[in-house]
Amino acid sequence: MSDRETLSVYAEAASEYAQKFARIDDIDMDQLSDLKAFFEGLPEGGLVLDLGCGPGQWAAKIRAAGYSVEAMDASPEMAKLAKDAFDLDVTVATFDDLKTEAHFDGIWANFSLLHAPRADFPAHLARIKRALKPAGKFHIGMKLGAEEGRDKLGRFYAYYGEDELSRLLKAAGFTVTRSRRGNGAGLAGGVETFVILTAHG
Repeated sequence: MSDRETLSVYAEAASEYAQKFARIDDIDMDQLSDLKAFFEGLPEGGLVLDLGCGPGQWAAKIRAAGYSVEAMDASPEMAKLAKDAFDLDVTVATFDDLKTEAHFDGIWANFSLLHAPRADFPAHLARIKRALKPAGKFHIGMKLGAEEGRDKLGRFYAYYGEDELSRLLKAAGFTVTRSRRGNGAGLAGGVETFVILTAHG
């Protein structure tokens, strides 16, 4: 994510966002099942990248499960929150800056890639595939829809259908092994439908 207006919204609302969505114990059974599916097949102590980590709650949860974690986010304000709350050293960088090859055992992208334009999405998936070790695990959460645009707060979003996402992941070399739909309210307050996909290279 490098959209200035989106980053500006998160800079101004970072603390509010963390208070609403980054409490490490506020994880429901569906979210725990997402973690369990992601962990299956990961080597003990494997290295996981939280790509677009926000205030760091998921990276902290993955680390607490015994994995090594690197975290990355385009927002300096979110990186500071992750450091203050969870002692995470977050690399402040955009999706385009992911340039490692065969480095991670798993990549967790939970509602972060939805801020990337649809035109850029295949290239981001290709970078993720290259950054993963062979058969590495990939978790992605996205909001369902068919267009792209800004929400009432000014954040940029790209929406996808579940089948469309599965096709894009397959084209990038991934095999989708699990999907889960749900509904939730975000920072803007509206309830939206989302999908979680778990895949491997």
